[in-house]
Amino acid sequence: MTKAPAKTFYILHGDDDFTLEQEVAALRAKMSAGDESGLNTSEFEGEATSVPAIINAVSSYPFLSDRRLVFVKDLIGWITRKGAGETGKKAVEQLSEALPTLPEWARLVFIERQVLPESNKLVKLARELPNGYERSYTTSGDSTGWILKRAKEAYSAEIEPRAAAALASVTMGDLRRADNELIKLTSYVDGARAISEDDVMLLTPYVAEARVFDMVDALAEGRADTALKLLHRLLAEKDEDPFKVYGMIVRQFRLLITAKEYLVSGGYPNQMTEALGMAPFVAKKMAQQSRAFSLEQLETIYRALLDTDLKMKTGRIQPGLALDLLIAGLSK
Repeated sequence: MTKAPAKTFYILHGDDDFTLEQEVAALRAKMSAGDESGLNTSEFEGEATSVPAIINAVSSYPFLSDRRLVFVKDLIGWITRKGAGETGKKAVEQLSEALPTLPEWARLVFIERQVLPESNKLVKLARELPNGYERSYTTSGDSTGWILKRAKEAYSAEIEPRAAAALASVTMGDLRRADNELIKLTSYVDGARAISEDDVMLLTPYVAEARVFDMVDALAEGRADTALKLLHRLLAEKDEDPFKVYGMIVRQFRLLITAKEYLVSGGYPNQMTEALGMAPFVAKKMAQQSRAFSLEQLETIYRALLDTDLKMKTGRIQPGLALDLLIAGLSK
């Protein structure tokens, strides 16, 4: 019986950062077993590394080991992006020629923090070649099911469906964030009962932030009634200080201006996390929400926010009334 060829290169891609990182960690542990020195492992940032340098690193004979392990982040998306030109085309050709003939000790892992299209030449190559491997990790629109499964499988805990939905709502697709909250919630109930929606409201610090995201969505769509309801719910839930809520709204629009400026100048949504120093879920939400506004609209809104802030702090208007008038004005 003919032995199947070893997988010498892997393409792991997708917008589910949490699962992707877990898979990479598991792969790293498996491939580097027995090589505690780390001398046979290299890591590269795709935007700052040439293809020949990567191929040379992974093709070098391993030192006192049977494998040479190389991790490369965000190379494929970079060389196949619009605007990559002849440089990108040449890099793709170099990889297409080198990947089929990698030595048996090579383990080359491409980590792409975006979903690569099925038409991508290198993705197709990984699927077709016997020494290639490709898998995508994507987030669904609703992470409730993931939370229910994660609680049971990872922590042997039960979480009520309504509680899972609430946690999914406030963590907004950020599975790493959801997992961190699950750890706290599991410890809190300590196996005595299922995690409830009240537990999520009590222990999760992101509920207020999620309400602000929803409020801005409503404002962008001109749904003043919904925005006002969200505002009053936010103020009532934990006796939030109106000044604190106002500060959260100001911060939200400041982030939107930053995101809009970045995108208008030619930046890529999937690179906002690193370029702007935003958490992944925030960058994703900012990219979505900024589409509803022009840069001029956001700058006008921000000036109005600063003007209202001054009126509140000088006592010219009561904070509660100021928030109501602000929401009504912004949703027009």
